[in-house]
Amino acid sequence: MISLEVNSAEQAYIFFIFIINGFLIGFLFDLFRILRKSFKTSDFVTYIEDICFWILTGLLILYSIFKFNSGEIRFYILIAILIGVIVYMLTLSKFVIKIFVTILNSIKKVIMKITHIIFYPIKKLFFNPIHFIFVNVKKSIAKLIKKIEKTSFTTKKAKKQI
Repeated sequence: MISLEVNSAEQAYIFFIFIINGFLIGFLFDLFRILRKSFKTSDFVTYIEDICFWILTGLLILYSIFKFNSGEIRFYILIAILIGVIVYMLTLSKFVIKIFVTILNSIKKVIMKITHIIFYPIKKLFFNPIHFIFVNVKKSIAKLIKKIEKTSFTTKKAKKQI
């Protein structure tokens, strides 16, 4: 006969495991917050990120419940997860966010510099001459329109005098 009794040492171990799960959930939450701080996203993308967060959180909790507690859901597991999230948010969250935002902003700056270096010759070779042509064509068309308007105005004026 299989016994479903769990001794207090195993319960303490499981409680500790789910506190760690709470830390992981808090860290995962911070990763999504960091992405939102670093990259401006539309509401639709934010909804997708929220759905991904909850799916990943659910999978983590389900995996842990089956792996460490034989699929049994106990009330103390939920309390342990909540304690883990709260302790993480009160202790490590600020530091993690600050470090990762700094790292992401540094990476963004490096990528921007690299793309500027790569695309600068392309810009100089292709876009500047095209811009020059469009600006001059626009000016020429504007001058032509003014001449046409001027001649049509003088023609109307001459007809009125006759």
